[in-house]
Amino acid sequence: LTSTYVVIVNYRTGPLVVECLASLVPELPALRGGRVIVVDNASDDDSVACIGAAIEANGWGGWAEVVALPRNGGFAYGNNRAIERVREQDPAFGVVVCLNPDAVVRPGALEALVQQLESRADAGIAGASIEDEHGVQQRSAHMFPTPLSEFDGAARLGLLSRLIAPGASPSVAIDAPRRCDWVSGACFAIRRQVLDSIGPLDEGYFLYFEETDFCLRARQSGWSCWFVPNARVVHREGSSTGIRDRTRRRPAYWFASRRRFLIKAHGVAGLAGADLLWALGHASLVLRRAIGLGRGNRYAKDPARFARDLLIGDARAILRGEASAILSGTLREAGSVSKGNA
Repeated sequence: LTSTYVVIVNYRTGPLVVECLASLVPELPALRGGRVIVVDNASDDDSVACIGAAIEANGWGGWAEVVALPRNGGFAYGNNRAIERVREQDPAFGVVVCLNPDAVVRPGALEALVQQLESRADAGIAGASIEDEHGVQQRSAHMFPTPLSEFDGAARLGLLSRLIAPGASPSVAIDAPRRCDWVSGACFAIRRQVLDSIGPLDEGYFLYFEETDFCLRARQSGWSCWFVPNARVVHREGSSTGIRDRTRRRPAYWFASRRRFLIKAHGVAGLAGADLLWALGHASLVLRRAIGLGRGNRYAKDPARFARDLLIGDARAILRGEASAILSGTLREAGSVSKGNA
């Protein structure tokens, strides 16, 4: 592999991007002549000026740049525009690393990701080990969502999880790279040949599930996906979306992205089955709460009106033909779905 490029999509998180860039300074040798490209998704604040000023003040102009985009087309849209710029600058680049703007890279992370891709001819995607700002490791290696996994996720029953998804346990105890279905979009490396063979990220996703979709398409084309535990990255999730706030309703684009993935992967019947199983799992959780069975974080509350937004939102989408449009390929852009609540 040759040069490595890092692409960062910003939306209203200018100061965090500056911190992210500062964490990349010790990682510059791992770029092997590549650069860091920050694209701004039409933030209506001073993000571009903030990032540009930091690049100039710190002398980072030799390896970093910020590009203002004309609209906020979502995460996939921003990454695709950044990757297009990489191709313009270096058509023979080896690896592109998609990095979230609210992430800080630990020493050696980029090199570990690149080395994993170099270690296997079929390795197409390598994901970092994500930890929160307190150093607590987050789940970073995942199995693809299925109707059965939706039941498991809603029921939140440990025994059921071990039966349904024995390979989906948290990655805390893993000390060597391992193969998985998909990795966290906070930081993942892509071999150029993967992009050449399957194309860019699907811009039908505004935010969330786009990396899951991309990893599935790569798998279907014969590429493997790897979780790399010694590639450590701190991620302050939700800095621009507020998705951690469970008192707020989850944004409509999250439900639209979930819906899009399940339809593409399992069809309309798969989405309907996933929603039915989710409802059954959720009902079992509500019942266990009511009679006082179980305790701990597995019983953490869902975001406000989550069940309604999920089930009614999907039903409406099916009735108005959105599901058929996804299958036919006519619903291709995230702008085609509402970014408000269902």
